Amino acid sequence: MATLIGEQEIEDLAIGAAILGTGGGGDPYIGKLMVQIAIRKFGPITLLAPHELPDEALIIPTAAMGAPTVSIEKIPNGMEGYNALRALEKYLGKSAYATMPIECGGGNSTIPFVVAAHAGIPVVDADGMGRAFPELQMETFHIYGIKGSPMVIHNELGDHCILNTKDNLSLERFARAITVKMGATSHLAEYPMTGKQVKEVAITGTLSLAIRIGKAIREARMHKENPIEAIIDVTTNSIYGPAMVLFQGKVTGVDRQTRDGFVRGMIQVQGFDKYQGSTLEVDFQNENLIARMDGEVVAMVPDLITLLDLETGLPITTEAIKYGSRVTALAIPTPEIMRTPQALEVWGPRYFGYDVDYRLLEEIHPEYYKQKFKVSEEAEPLEL
Repeated sequence: MATLIGEQEIEDLAIGAAILGTGGGGDPYIGKLMVQIAIRKFGPITLLAPHELPDEALIIPTAAMGAPTVSIEKIPNGMEGYNALRALEKYLGKSAYATMPIECGGGNSTIPFVVAAHAGIPVVDADGMGRAFPELQMETFHIYGIKGSPMVIHNELGDHCILNTKDNLSLERFARAITVKMGATSHLAEYPMTGKQVKEVAITGTLSLAIRIGKAIREARMHKENPIEAIIDVTTNSIYGPAMVLFQGKVTGVDRQTRDGFVRGMIQVQGFDKYQGSTLEVDFQNENLIARMDGEVVAMVPDLITLLDLETGLPITTEAIKYGSRVTALAIPTPEIMRTPQALEVWGPRYFGYDVDYRLLEEIHPEYYKQKFKVSEEAEPLEL
């Protein structure tokens, strides 16, 4: 059933999507403000479940691309995504019925709402990653045969170009190079597809889940309850598995470099309380990829690894994490569609250069999942 999204839902979305975004997907604060301004001007935005889409409708996902460290300094004007959508519509000779995110990320979950508000179209409650990943071919859309191009890439000055590539790996390579020349951040309209294709290839219910997570954290803080337990409760009843605490401690080192259109590095956390004497290291490329405690892998892509402020339970993105932050490292099992052999070839740990085979979070921590939860293999999309 279609749902109207107002300013409060966007406030919750920015928090929940940043948690699902595993440290990446762009700054949630900037994206949130852009949507809230658009809602004040144009009114609430319609959120549609994929099954509500006409089969022949044109759906055009919209997003930002580049290094998150740049996006917090080079703030968008708010019209880049909309202009990219209109340029792709003109090229295709057809108007979009709706837009949608390509990933669950702090900023990239909000950008489609900005585009939708200005275009007067709905947003689809789905995406192609179920989290955030650094490259354009890391989509269920790609895995199930949808072509990412033609794609429009747009900047804040009005410069734009249309890419038609032989495959989605080439699309990532050329778009990344153009984005670097645009100042390491750009906006995209890509993966044009039909409503029927969205139903077949997208991960459904991720936006409503992000809103539910953000709302649960907000209400837990309001009632002085534990926000981590609130996150666990919501994820337990979803297409994901129950979240679990990996580690708690103080950030004692951040190695972060912006190059080739990505932000890459490693975060070091010294444990306290029951983790006293242990060290957690988290590698990232825009998003958190792998976590090791005292040298042993405790979570890895595509499962989600997110760092939260210890006191508030609010997510901290990779461009914002800093020395002295007191954090909880949280892990969440990813949906089953993201764990297939075909999917792991695209975004498993070996793709990112790690000499390890993917292991389910539930296999790494069997006692936690065996004793506390029964992980559902299938769950209905969440109602708001």
